[in-house]
Amino acid sequence: MSQPLYVVKIGGNVIDNPEASARFLKAFAQLDAPKILVHGGGKVATQVAAKLQIETQMVDGRRITDQPMLDVVTMVYGGLVNKNLVAQLQAAGCNAIGLTGADGGIIRSVKRPVKTIDYGFVGDIEAVNGEQINAILSSGLTPIIAPLTYSAEGLLLNTNADTMASATAVAMSEVFGVNLIYCFEKKGVLSDPDDDDAVIGRLVPATYEEYKSTGAINKGMIPKLDNAFAALHSGVKQVTICHADELANAVSGGAGTAIVLS
Repeated sequence: MSQPLYVVKIGGNVIDNPEASARFLKAFAQLDAPKILVHGGGKVATQVAAKLQIETQMVDGRRITDQPMLDVVTMVYGGLVNKNLVAQLQAAGCNAIGLTGADGGIIRSVKRPVKTIDYGFVGDIEAVNGEQINAILSSGLTPIIAPLTYSAEGLLLNTNADTMASATAVAMSEVFGVNLIYCFEKKGVLSDPDDDDAVIGRLVPATYEEYKSTGAINKGMIPKLDNAFAALHSGVKQVTICHADELANAVSGGAGTAIVLS
């Protein structure tokens, strides 16, 4: 049986809340197995951009990353947010190392081609260097990965953190039995977006399509779930979506939504 590995993605709304973030990081530090944390950016980049008089442009919830905004997200995601998470984990007894996809060449992307919208310096993942990540884990360090990758041409690229977590989980499944856990501010995937207690305990492809057709599952949850099912198809052992406060319970199968193929 493969050694377990937890790949955990934490959402920006939790990072924006100091108390919620502290509770989550304490629980993450206590996971008794090799682990990787992939984090989002939260609202800090928008706040810093405003102070620098740089306009934030969003399309369908996705940030347009022109050169000035790339400078901001690099500073905020790869610096301010990432290093604060690392410092708090060190205080919680977890020997963490902050990384972007460029560090050690762990996640390479291609700049998203322009179709109807020019997203700017946004990356679509091309390759994950699982051997390099495993070497970091083997040294006793816990990777904390910011949502930035790099291109073969040497560009830094703003990259969706959900996708980074999924791609990392798939790459590591060649060596480990990987549990991919998405933690955010909701209790799980909801059958009724207006009822925070309407958690779907188990989601399979057929019911997923039904919930999408009715609009119960929509917007940002769709790419998150698409990533979850894609990860399972590519070797990941288990995927769970849960509230950030329920990480420990989700590990034992007692909280959140389990994403399964059958």
